[in-house]
Amino acid sequence: MINFRKVELEDQKAYKPYMTQQQCRSCECTFANLYLWSRFYAVTATVENGMLLTKSEEGDYLSYGFPMGKPKYLKEAVDALYEYSKEKKRKFQMHNVTPEQFALLEEIYPGRFQIEYRRDYADYVYEAEKLAKLSGKKYHGKKNHTNKFKKLYPNWQYERLNDSNVEECFQMALKWRNKNGCGEDPEKNSEMCVTLNSLRLYKELDLRGGVLRAEGNVVAFSIGEPVSDDAFVVHIEKAFADVPGAYPMINQQFVEHEVQGFSYVNREEDMGETGLRSAKESYHPIFMVEKGIVTEKGE
Repeated sequence: MINFRKVELEDQKAYKPYMTQQQCRSCECTFANLYLWSRFYAVTATVENGMLLTKSEEGDYLSYGFPMGKPKYLKEAVDALYEYSKEKKRKFQMHNVTPEQFALLEEIYPGRFQIEYRRDYADYVYEAEKLAKLSGKKYHGKKNHTNKFKKLYPNWQYERLNDSNVEECFQMALKWRNKNGCGEDPEKNSEMCVTLNSLRLYKELDLRGGVLRAEGNVVAFSIGEPVSDDAFVVHIEKAFADVPGAYPMINQQFVEHEVQGFSYVNREEDMGETGLRSAKESYHPIFMVEKGIVTEKGE
């Protein structure tokens, strides 16, 4: 029986090497993401036989993340997860599986599994240089917004997240929560709890942050981390909507200052929210990281 258990901060040292091996650009492939969201989706994990295994529960299914580690151990890991589901008398499912990962499954189990890609869960990936420079016709509107911000707030400042400004970001996030009705929306509330915990544990989780000030006050911040050798994932971006240009400005400044050396920026999924989808599409992704649900054929 696989010994799944709650994800703890001290698991970072043991789990991170398995995630790094994947060179996967999906936003889920980081320890910070696993740890922070495991509190809300009851995700448990363990390392067994050279693979990092993760599990959550969805209705009749036990749902697993794609096993992380060396491909030579993949068949043993999937077989063990399948047997674990049978022992628990639950259906087998895998979630957030990319096309590349599904191809590996097909090699080992030809024709046994099927995948259903979910557009709402696909990550938006952009060219870092274009987000930093906002040059060309496509980004003319974004450039206008950042220029307007600079004109309205000539003494604006960008700072790296550090011990001297993290509390101000915390207070800004609490104000943002009150302004955006997070108390009435469980999903929004969970996301805000993740945001606050990201600030509280930014050093322990090796997260990078950027802070934007207008008239001396924090009006936006962003938090992210490398997800592969060539891609950086932005987990969190918060700005006051009533500060003109704050969102485009923190987006541009964060990439310019914190994402140097990476070709791509993953800005995560839109979860099917119309406004969020429109905002993410307006930055012209170069590609999407597709993710799907894998089940056995005939299930």
